[in-house]
Amino acid sequence: MSAHSHYPETADIETSSEDYARRFSGEVGAWFLKVQEEAVLNMLVQYPFARVLDVGGGHGQLTGPLIQKGYRVCVLGSAEVCKARIKGFLDRDQCEFVTGNILDIPFPDRAFDVVISLRLLPHVRSWRLLIKELTRVSKQAVIVDYPSKQSLNLIAPFLFRIKKSLEGNTRPYTLFRERELLEVFKLYGFTLAERYPEFFLPMVLHRIVNSKGFSLLSESVCRFIGLTRFLGSPVILKLVRKGEGHK
Repeated sequence: MSAHSHYPETADIETSSEDYARRFSGEVGAWFLKVQEEAVLNMLVQYPFARVLDVGGGHGQLTGPLIQKGYRVCVLGSAEVCKARIKGFLDRDQCEFVTGNILDIPFPDRAFDVVISLRLLPHVRSWRLLIKELTRVSKQAVIVDYPSKQSLNLIAPFLFRIKKSLEGNTRPYTLFRERELLEVFKLYGFTLAERYPEFFLPMVLHRIVNSKGFSLLSESVCRFIGLTRFLGSPVILKLVRKGEGHK
């Protein structure tokens, strides 16, 4: 499978790689993914058996959990190589994979009940156009995540150097203020329904300590006393089309 793509934005080629998947190896990495999985599945409860498009989802972090819950999943990737990590599901006809431009999604308006895009937005230069496309093909809801400026990510330049030395291939990424994202979603008729800040402490710190016990305890305390609610990152957002009911 070729990693070549002529599309203008192809950040998902990296996040679909085995190299990227190794960042989530071990107990702490598995815990990261479990936190993310539970948050997303909770946001999807009101859409049983929905048709879901996972844009840039070749990393496969949600493919299995979504299938197990009965969702009809299609993954959009920027190149054929992006389907490598979900090949088992494809071979068993449990999901679909389509190659296409994430900034010009090859589906008609409102083709999917829900559109998900995780680990992509902060790596896309034309992120406003990405949001436009995510909302265009969604009938009911869009779920995205972003690294927050209102968090310990304020020391991001220092943390980036640590991440680079620890992970080797860390890419620069954009930090967002939530309101700037919500303003763009509002332009396309979507409003905030739910938000879930994942961690108070930077993920790189959890990787350095490399103790699931430390991570569970520290994050439980931070969430209990309210730090995560206001200063947590990444933040998972669920946005719904105006006029659609939500909890």
